[in-house]
Amino acid sequence: MEVAPQGFESAPIDPRALYRRITRRLIPYMFVLYIAAYVDRVNVGFAAMDIQRQLHFSNTVYGTGAGIFFLGYALCDLPSTLLLRRVGTRLWIARIMISWGFISASMVFITTPHSFYLLRLLLGVAEAGFVPGMLLYLTFWFPSHERARAVAKFMTATSLAGVVGAPLSSALLKLDGFHGFSGWQWLFLMEGVPTVLLGVSVLFILKDSPDKVSWLSPVEKGWLKSELARDQARYGATVHHRLLDAFRMPAVWLLAGVYIVIQIGVYIVNLWMPLILSSLSQKGAAAASASLIARYATVPYLLAAIFTVIIGRTSDRMNERRWHLAGCMTLAAMGFVWAARADNIPVALVAMSLVAIGLWSTMGPFWALTTRMVGGAAAAGAVATITTIGGFGGFLGPYLTGLLRDLTHSFAGGLYAIGALAIGAALLALTAPSGSRPELQK
Repeated sequence: MEVAPQGFESAPIDPRALYRRITRRLIPYMFVLYIAAYVDRVNVGFAAMDIQRQLHFSNTVYGTGAGIFFLGYALCDLPSTLLLRRVGTRLWIARIMISWGFISASMVFITTPHSFYLLRLLLGVAEAGFVPGMLLYLTFWFPSHERARAVAKFMTATSLAGVVGAPLSSALLKLDGFHGFSGWQWLFLMEGVPTVLLGVSVLFILKDSPDKVSWLSPVEKGWLKSELARDQARYGATVHHRLLDAFRMPAVWLLAGVYIVIQIGVYIVNLWMPLILSSLSQKGAAAASASLIARYATVPYLLAAIFTVIIGRTSDRMNERRWHLAGCMTLAAMGFVWAARADNIPVALVAMSLVAIGLWSTMGPFWALTTRMVGGAAAAGAVATITTIGGFGGFLGPYLTGLLRDLTHSFAGGLYAIGALAIGAALLALTAPSGSRPELQK
């Protein structure tokens, strides 16, 4: 039990209870928002087999369209994040969700590679700023020593989106021919419209800061503000708070190098895993295979969700980030190499599960390490810069995987390549500063 800082002595504060209450109030709703974001972002992976069959798209066309989302995302992520900081979280997140929901639903109209590219590009533009905005929002509520588990719980949405999205997509694909629409068209429509409704709900539910909520007392608000200020002073966020500081810090660029590899790997899993598993399947027609593969794909995502929370909690308890991050990347590298050598679906599923556990479990320690060293405009700039660079990884992974698949008629080359990159990222993570002020000022 701690007591409140000077000025708030009359009301003792139980930090653990306070952070649990903040977590219960914020994380479940933010989690639902992120699931909607992720489903709309990666549902093209579940639709891929039917789109390729009906629209005659090559692997290169599919990989380009799947990846071009991230070019739009990367180009607009920084300006969108800076606007969020000026406009406020509530209004800007609502705008992001409503616009991307409409664009995602509009994917029912794709007929050519160019229309596919255009709508995927616009989807990326619309969604830009969502992830860095949500990560910044968590820094308004949790000091860095509590942040990895908060980020991990939020980020499990990216893996559980696969658990939710796979059976949902499987069911929607079975509507093929209903009212004249293909199954993949129903998938985009029925997963896009709910996002618009969630975007509207943000206007009524999400608050911009602790000062705006009614469920914290004035004493709790004051204690939390003081705790966050002490945390920022301890790790240098009060020193590095101007926008230009984000671009001058070597640590930001080093972490961006790690993050681009994480994102290359994540979106190879998200956008190519169904096709990798399908290439090993000897089962029936394409539509039936798509439905079956979508169900298989839930396994890696479910395991990733469990371990993301475990690793985030362990990282916070030990207040250690770099070795957790490097260990996760090494596990992912092992999984990619094993997947390249797999010759049946069960082995490939185990290998891709290791990949998913490794990649998704990086999220808690990675973002806790990143956000503890910067504050104010620098925090917005650093997070957006890293997610922007990661966006290019999101493009390169799907695009090069498709290109190599067409050239070599195998996924092995791309999987070996990302395995090597993951080992490099693990080594790079170990050179990152721990976040203490002397290190940051070198």
